[in-house]
This record gives sequence, structure tokens and C-alpha cells, in this order.
Amino acid sequence: MMNKNKTVVRSMDILNLFIDHTELSFHEIIKLSEIPKTSVYRMLQTLEEIGFIKKGADDNYRLDMLFLKFGHLVSNRLDVRKIAYPIMQGIHKDFKEAVILAIRDGKEAIYVEIINEKQKVRINTAIGHKSPLYVGACPRAIFSFLPEYEINVFLESVELESYAEGTITDMEKLFKRIKQERQQGFSISHSELENHISAVAAPIYNHLGEVVAAMGIAGFEANYQGGNIDIFVGELLKATIEISRQLGYEQP
Repeated sequence: MMNKNKTVVRSMDILNLFIDHTELSFHEIIKLSEIPKTSVYRMLQTLEEIGFIKKGADDNYRLDMLFLKFGHLVSNRLDVRKIAYPIMQGIHKDFKEAVILAIRDGKEAIYVEIINEKQKVRINTAIGHKSPLYVGACPRAIFSFLPEYEINVFLESVELESYAEGTITDMEKLFKRIKQERQQGFSISHSELENHISAVAAPIYNHLGEVVAAMGIAGFEANYQGGNIDIFVGELLKATIEISRQLGYEQP
């Protein structure tokens, strides 16, 4: 590409040095990058201020937690999608319902995979679409299984908005629903994000026992009554347990 920002490119050159080195001194960075001393000094200050690198007591530089966090998120997202996709295809083939995979993105859930080729009812959700964590089965299957302090901090900072006729906008009812979902191990929604559409969803955990995603089955609400819910939930929990296992999660 033409018109590359020289400072950005040079900063990336510095960061790329840490692919092969766990730590580097100021002079080693200058030597390896072949960037002028004053430029290296300025860029290291900026990279340190925004949290990409950290200068230790020994004056050596190392990658800081923000950079490692981004790498961890990318790894999780790619692994979850890759592992989940064939399992999602199997569920879709069996039930002819939409199968959805979502991950957390701050205060929202973002849909990273959707399979709904065989379903007669169109779901107005697309890959890349975001929803608040408290609305809908998939987002809440992430939200309800976060540590309690994270749930409380989130709810203290958000105003509950209505998206469809079934959206929970009463804080007391939402707390009650979260408690219920934590106990039963899955989430269910009726007309929360879209009228006449229901869904069931369950959390997916990584090797640290953290919720990193949720998988859901969604379709016309008439199909999500009585015994059908038990059938959907049974298959869903088997699927999310298997995905979590492949991510290194060990059930307590």
C-alpha cells in the first residue's frame, strides 16, 4: 500500500521485535530496528503510555498486558469459531433451526457465526451484529455466567432499553432471570430482540474457566414451548460442553 503512516509502520517494526525476543534493552531495539535513536525513544514512550509495552526495573522492555490481552482475545475468537462451526452444522441439520455463535465485545455480544440455511423463518441477525449483553439468549448466556462483580458493575452503568415486546427492562426481573439462568446452566428468550422469535443458549468456557462465547438455537417462538425446549437444551449443552472441552476447560 502507498501512503503508509511512517510512525505507525516503525512502531509495528518495534513491536515485531518482541516476536523473537521476550525482552529488549533500549540499545538492542535501536540496533535491531535500525531506527534513529530519537525516534525509538519517542515511540517507546508512546507504546508504554498506551499499554503495549512496559519498561521493567532492569530498564528492559517487554510486552505489556494490553498487547497480550488483544492477542488472547484474537486467539480465543478464532479457536472458538473453528471448533464450533462443524458442531453448529450438525445441530442445524438435525433441527432446521438457526444456530448462532456469539462472543463478548465489552458491554455487548457480537455474533461471529450464524447458520440458518434450512430454517423457514428468517432471523434478522447477521455476522458482525451486536446486542447488549442483557438482551436475548446468546448475549445473556455470556452475561449471566460472568463473575457476579462484573454483572453488578455492568448493571450499575447501563440503562435498560427495549428492543422488542419481550425485552426485560425491569432491573429486578433481570436480576431474577440471571440468577435462574446461572442455576439452570442456560438462557432462554422470547421476543427480546425480535418479536415472535425465541432462542435458547448456553455458555462456552476456555481453559481458565472464563466465559468466552455462547451458542444458541433460535427460531419461530411456537417451536420453543414445552418439550421442544428440553430437546434443544439437551443438544445445546452437549455441544457447548464439547466446545469448552476442546478449548481446554475442565468441569469442576
